[in-house]
Amino acid sequence: MPFKVLLIDDEPGALEGLALWIDWERLGFSVCGTAGNGVEGLKMIHGLAPDLVITDVNMPLMDGLHMIETWQQHHRDSGVKFAIMSGYSEFEYARKALRHGIHHYMLKPIIAEEAEEELGKIHAELMQEHRRLSLSAIAKREEDVSLIMQTLLEMPLRASGLSRLQVLSSAHQEWNVCLIQAEPDLFPDVKETVARLSAHANSEYVIDLESNRLGLVNGYSPDNGSVPSGTIRELVRHYAGQRLFMAVGEGQQSLVHIRRCYETAKEAIEHQFYDPAYGGMISYEEVRDRPFHYRYPTNLMDDVIRSVELLDKKGYREAAGLAASRFAEQRIAPGIVKKMVIHVLYKIMDLVREAEDAEARILAAKSNAAGLTDGTFHLNDLMGELLRFGEECIELLLKEQARHSQGVIQEINDYIRQHYRENLTIKRLAELFYLHPVYLGQLLMRKNGIGFNELIHNLRIEEAAALLKQNKLKNSEIAERVGYTHYNQFLKHFEKRWGMAPNEFKKRMF
Repeated sequence: MPFKVLLIDDEPGALEGLALWIDWERLGFSVCGTAGNGVEGLKMIHGLAPDLVITDVNMPLMDGLHMIETWQQHHRDSGVKFAIMSGYSEFEYARKALRHGIHHYMLKPIIAEEAEEELGKIHAELMQEHRRLSLSAIAKREEDVSLIMQTLLEMPLRASGLSRLQVLSSAHQEWNVCLIQAEPDLFPDVKETVARLSAHANSEYVIDLESNRLGLVNGYSPDNGSVPSGTIRELVRHYAGQRLFMAVGEGQQSLVHIRRCYETAKEAIEHQFYDPAYGGMISYEEVRDRPFHYRYPTNLMDDVIRSVELLDKKGYREAAGLAASRFAEQRIAPGIVKKMVIHVLYKIMDLVREAEDAEARILAAKSNAAGLTDGTFHLNDLMGELLRFGEECIELLLKEQARHSQGVIQEINDYIRQHYRENLTIKRLAELFYLHPVYLGQLLMRKNGIGFNELIHNLRIEEAAALLKQNKLKNSEIAERVGYTHYNQFLKHFEKRWGMAPNEFKKRMF
């Protein structure tokens, strides 16, 4: 940004020459105005706030030195730099100028090359002063931010700090805190945007808080309707739909009480947990009469865990959906909901870790349960994560059970072949191998292609046919030996499989 220059001379031709002959833009300046005497010049210095004033010395009404002296008496710390123009015969003016701290002197008539050399020196001085003032302003602002942060976090302040806060507070009728929370991946961009937007706002201070949170402290006039600030409105517009929570607390008249703004902003931001949209802003005024409940509805989550233990995917979805509905209806505190969900996730992980397959351990590690505490989550997203993870685990456990069953089923078939002559039932077999009867029946059907009872009768009739071929035992003795207590039952199953009675079977064999 170029430095502003005001030119003052009672000769219009001299003013025009200065404006045209010197390449002000190249030298880092821009001419903001011209005046014809010292009286007019003082008014323009007030109105235009130039960085540099170049003035002729000998002018009517008020000469250049008198004008400079008058300005410096009332505005010594204004930062305006002066340079004078004068002819050879007016050297006494130059000596007076030195007494006023003016070290830049241009001889008239002005020669462009000489003037540009002098202006180069002035520009260097202005740049050095600008850097000094910028660093000083930055340091001062950092001190103010530190004081505000200490107050916001209830850290003790010295009397000088309280006094400084009161001075800062006097700039506005009211102060507040906008609490900003973002997802870890989004937070650096949000932080940079907030810093950029508030850099040139005298009444905004950015406070670094706990992980992924910022506090934007701003002063405003309630009568002007300036809450939220332009920075906050821009954040709402820019991050609409992204994982960003914002909440404004209860306004206070002094920065000394900014802790109250922060506490109420923290209370308000929790309510965004039940808002399905992202990127919006909520105020404490909207939620102050909507308290959370802090009871633990553990029965809801017990049903969720139980459905995983039963490998009931449909039941799991229903239990998780019911829990989400109850949380919202009863306005359970978000912290409690998160703790309960994390508890369920760890319970599910424990079930998965019992599986022998390495895939189970990998899947268990996929759920970053600890991150749910600090993450920017709505209820729907949190329960969606629980639902996704639980369903994946149920699917994995079903696969693991199926793989495990492939080894067990051969043992079961061997046992059946050894004990089919006994009064063996699917219920008894399920008890022996610690399986559910229905599930065991399904396993046998998949493995053998026939049901349990069909398999038993096939084995018995197969052995009966072999004994009939030997023709050593009576038919009733054979029926009893292979496991039938009723001869008619033996006849029924034999005829079903061979299409003939046992006696006819023996005749055909011999």
